[in-house]
Amino acid sequence: MRLDRSFFASTNGRIAGAFAVAILLHVVGTLLIPGYSAPFAIRAILVLAALLAVASIGQTLVVILGGIDLSIPFVIGFANVVAAQLYGQGWNFVLVCGVVGVLAIVIGGLNGLISRGLNIHPLIVTLGIGMIVQGLVLLWTKGFPSGSAPPAVSAFVSIGGSVGPLPVPWLVPCVAVLTALIALVLARTPYGRRLYALGSNPGAAPLALIDPVKMWAVTYAASAFFAAVAGVLLLGFTGSAYGDVGQPYLFQTIAAVVVGGAALVGGRGSYLGTIAGVLVLTEINTLLIGLGFQPAAVQAALGLIIVLLVSLYGRERHVSTTI
Repeated sequence: MRLDRSFFASTNGRIAGAFAVAILLHVVGTLLIPGYSAPFAIRAILVLAALLAVASIGQTLVVILGGIDLSIPFVIGFANVVAAQLYGQGWNFVLVCGVVGVLAIVIGGLNGLISRGLNIHPLIVTLGIGMIVQGLVLLWTKGFPSGSAPPAVSAFVSIGGSVGPLPVPWLVPCVAVLTALIALVLARTPYGRRLYALGSNPGAAPLALIDPVKMWAVTYAASAFFAAVAGVLLLGFTGSAYGDVGQPYLFQTIAAVVVGGAALVGGRGSYLGTIAGVLVLTEINTLLIGLGFQPAAVQAALGLIIVLLVSLYGRERHVSTTI
């Protein structure tokens, strides 16, 4: 399968453009807002961006596949509450993370199996499964979640933390390493090649011995797993359980992926591009808050940006037309 050179040029151009926009936004913030580039402010931006980056891993994978995952914020909230509740009941936190991770994989696997196996649009399936998960968590906690994160998790994501000479918490360098690993998986492994092939041409992929149902199940399971990881990290960041902690990530993960050059029609995208999109969104959010915008106005502005980007990128030709 051969792609036109313009395909790669367009993708790389969008990634470079997104990084350039992030830098420009930071320069504007530095000029307009006193202390915007202070060390503590930069650390805060990096931590917030790292949290969004973890939550966006799964969305990157499913968008390349040609799907979408609206269950991410619900799984984040599920992991946040369940981890806090179980740890508060005296469970070993390593065991807690194992239980949360396995349950998240099951949730994600169901998303993929139902979407592809029954040919139901993933937007409907993931939203429905996510609401079921949220409802079950509310029933379990009776609407009043409790518990907290262990000190080690809080220190891992603390804005005031540091890693040796690096003035950033462990979360930031770990996400940098994770970015390299995800990029390697997408570019150099059979899974990555199959993911792009299935997203590029769903009809021809089975002829290349790619099992669509298996790929969808595995990819959505990975999406839910990383959403759960984000939920546990947010537990350490906020210090207490909150079922709606994932709601800001409902469309921010989609926006980050699209800003980074991915096509909602599938077959195109990269995690490096998503990182660029994450930085753009984090800078926009921080800049608007720094300029005194109310939370509602910030949300409206981000919504407008998402609509503009999706309307721009979502109407492009499918990758299969460039083959």
